[in-house]
Amino acid sequence: MAATLRIQSDWSQALRRDEGEAWLSCRSPGKPTLYGSLTRRGLSTEGVPDIAASEGFVVGEVTKKSILISCPHENVSTKFLAPYTTFSRIHQKSITCLDISSGGGLGVSTSTDGTMKIWQAANGEIRRLLEGHVYDVNCCRFFPSGLVVLSGGMDAQLKIWSAEDASCVVTFKGHKGGILDTAIVDRGRNVLSCSRDGTARLWDCGKSSCLAVIADCGSPINGIAVGTADDSVNLGTPEKAPSEREIGTEGKILLLAREDKKLQGVGLQSRQPVFLFDGSDAFNCCTFLSSTYFLAGTQDGNIYQLDVRNTNAPIQIIHRSGAPVLSLLPYRDGFIASQGDGTCFIIQQDLDYVIDLTEADCDPVYKVAPWEKQIYTCCRDGVVRRYQLGDL
Repeated sequence: MAATLRIQSDWSQALRRDEGEAWLSCRSPGKPTLYGSLTRRGLSTEGVPDIAASEGFVVGEVTKKSILISCPHENVSTKFLAPYTTFSRIHQKSITCLDISSGGGLGVSTSTDGTMKIWQAANGEIRRLLEGHVYDVNCCRFFPSGLVVLSGGMDAQLKIWSAEDASCVVTFKGHKGGILDTAIVDRGRNVLSCSRDGTARLWDCGKSSCLAVIADCGSPINGIAVGTADDSVNLGTPEKAPSEREIGTEGKILLLAREDKKLQGVGLQSRQPVFLFDGSDAFNCCTFLSSTYFLAGTQDGNIYQLDVRNTNAPIQIIHRSGAPVLSLLPYRDGFIASQGDGTCFIIQQDLDYVIDLTEADCDPVYKVAPWEKQIYTCCRDGVVRRYQLGDL
């Protein structure tokens, strides 16, 4: 990516005031950073601010919650989007993970305050407290039904919870280190986990047992993603017939984002290696865009786009800052990424601008959860932010 536009995080507040001002910057690799400002000149009859930009920047469409800024000299445009609403009372400390149920009604989140909670996605009202992990809970996600939650913690335990009564219905034990990420296979008869112990494991929910160690890397696995592989990809053949308890693993590939700077692909049913890609730093997260393309983010701020049919060289490397890439998710015909410097952005093929979700300031945005036209983020500052994307 050639250039990156940034705006101070409290721009929406600043531009609500008469003669309010917000600061802009445009950074291109190897070039001096361009600085500028936005000034409010008044309000339209619809209550929308009239905004002017300083020399070198151009203001496009303005609404009460968004502003489109261009820097013609660097041929870059960004739509800055302020949160539609924020929830600051769900947790007392940093929120490390969150997810939204398939119906959009409930959220689940984990925090460094030692709690995991289920809450109303519309207003942040707490519905359930999920208690049972020892030490921090690192990751949480809803099953496709939206009625059950999967979580993993520093206690090396993987747990399944009822979202309706907060009971822990299953506990999986087998990892020797903290669980860092999870994935669900199809409807959820089987689930996956990865750990600081360097292994990725496949679990049978019905029998509460470990079906297999899919990979043993000798290095912590920070993130995983499971997806259907393109038909042309050789996923290998299982050494022995899969268990009848293994549901939905055929034709799937498991991505492993490893601490030792390697991104690995493994045939989920065969347990055979498919590829091994060397990155610039530790890989933190990964996601599938399709059966052909996937993304992976590193500690030094690189987002690699790769083709599963040929991983010798990336299709592209996106680098907006040197901050760690903390989460990646597909969104419409593009993706959402969040980083350790508070940036959270959306790139879509059919848009000639980047969408920047603002107001996290410099606090890391740990996780993103989209639901239809809404996007939820969680942050080190302990706030859940909800953005409304409308008809973008």
